[in-house]
Amino acid sequence: MKHKANNGLAGARRYPRNWKWGVLFICPWIIGFLTLQLYPLLQSLFFSFTDFSILSDGKWIGIKNYVDLFRKDRYFGKSFLLTVKYALMTVPMKLVFALFIAMLLNMKIKGINLFRTVYYLPSIMGGSVAVSILWKFMFMKEGIINNVLSKVGIPAVNWLGMPDTALVTISLLVVWQFGSSMVLFLAGLKNVPQDLYEAASVDGASKVRQFFSITLPMISPIIFFNFMMQTINALQEFTAVSVITNGGPNHGTYLMGLKIYEDAFSSLKMGYASATSWILFLVVLVVTSLLFRTSDAWVFYNDGGAD
Repeated sequence: MKHKANNGLAGARRYPRNWKWGVLFICPWIIGFLTLQLYPLLQSLFFSFTDFSILSDGKWIGIKNYVDLFRKDRYFGKSFLLTVKYALMTVPMKLVFALFIAMLLNMKIKGINLFRTVYYLPSIMGGSVAVSILWKFMFMKEGIINNVLSKVGIPAVNWLGMPDTALVTISLLVVWQFGSSMVLFLAGLKNVPQDLYEAASVDGASKVRQFFSITLPMISPIIFFNFMMQTINALQEFTAVSVITNGGPNHGTYLMGLKIYEDAFSSLKMGYASATSWILFLVVLVVTSLLFRTSDAWVFYNDGGAD
């Protein structure tokens, strides 16, 4: 026993001498985090208290940028509310659609792997500028969608010419990019124990009851993760609104991401844009904190405990 104990102590002494290898292997990540994430983050926080622009050095002005945002900027409030409205529309629709497709693809039918690949394709190319341009042409007044509607006697809709329909049109593009959420839901569905369904069937539970009493609780960690990530992405949306409508019509799709870009690179007010981005960052922080705090009530794990 003494000999074994000595061997254990000797082994424990060897580990501290190997810590340098661990640091060496994670150095690329540390360097990338410090130079590409932490430093720009802290620099933008400093810029938010200055009148810095791309063409000239800025001077310290304190909280003036933040005060101007809430008191003088007529588009900030509207942009913020539109961003919240956009997130409330896209996130639930995207998750419901992704879960529905995942349940279909979880069936054991011939050629299911091909269907899974096809359904994942929109997620790969959906966020690109090219697809956004294609979406714009599809929903133009003389576009493909209106041409199809005219064939069945439905009058043309000015999808991109009215604020409400323009926001809905962009939301549909984001909902179409459901592939990543669908893959996670599919993985979660495959991990649900089948004996739970068998026991429920023996007890006479219907498919609907099984879905709400077994499926949803068992995949609730996946729902929580997807809901959090998709909410963060929706609050930062930029590409679709920039390419399809450029914030119009009548600033009806002028989301926060686009406002930050235009303040920084069109108006050349980098300090002002930094202040806006930090407010958006705080909103994302509050939303994620609320999700984590409320997860105890609806996120469950296989051991029966709540998160």
